Amino acid sequence: MTQRVKKSILGVCVVLLLLGGFSSLCAETDQILVAEREKHFAQWRQERDEFFKTHQRSPLTPEGKKKFQCLHYYPFDPRYVSVGEIERYVLDHNNPKYYATFLTNKGTSKRYIRYGRFHFQVDGKELAIEVFKSILSDSLFIPFKDKTNEKETYEGGRYIDAEILPGYKMILDFNTAYFPICAYNDQLMCILPPKENMFDIEIRAGERSGH
Repeated sequence: MTQRVKKSILGVCVVLLLLGGFSSLCAETDQILVAEREKHFAQWRQERDEFFKTHQRSPLTPEGKKKFQCLHYYPFDPRYVSVGEIERYVLDHNNPKYYATFLTNKGTSKRYIRYGRFHFQVDGKELAIEVFKSILSDSLFIPFKDKTNEKETYEGGRYIDAEILPGYKMILDFNTAYFPICAYNDQLMCILPPKENMFDIEIRAGERSGH
């Protein structure tokens, strides 16, 4: 099966699944989606390692770059990949709830646009996560905390970036959860996840501590 045909089937199946429908073409949907996300995960990891080691905006000090080998992650787990439609917040920009103001580790604050809520499942448990949008772009930003913090992941929580897909759909992939930059350099500023995105479960996917 060619890559173009695979992508076409995937697109049709995602739409059908979101509408609650099914097609015989969708027998491969899960496998195709998982394969695509696993490939993305591997490439993303490689790009992050390169950024940390060589980029001028790396949070590492010059000495830290010299010692750096790689970041650490949980193995890719398809249970933490969800596709769905964002429950959008339609708010006037004059509405006080239009902006979300996050506290930072430095005692300052930073604003994002409240974009919506995304519903997903982990091991059959129904959950929802608040989704925010950058003021200067269409990038979606999802800060969260879970029960792995302090034990296996950074105590201040983790972040996920996502894209707005046609029809206000989104792929929520916890395998691409990453540490805030202040986890590597306490001189840098990071926002603190809101209480709405603090989960009483372990999300054992994405970046983890190296020890």
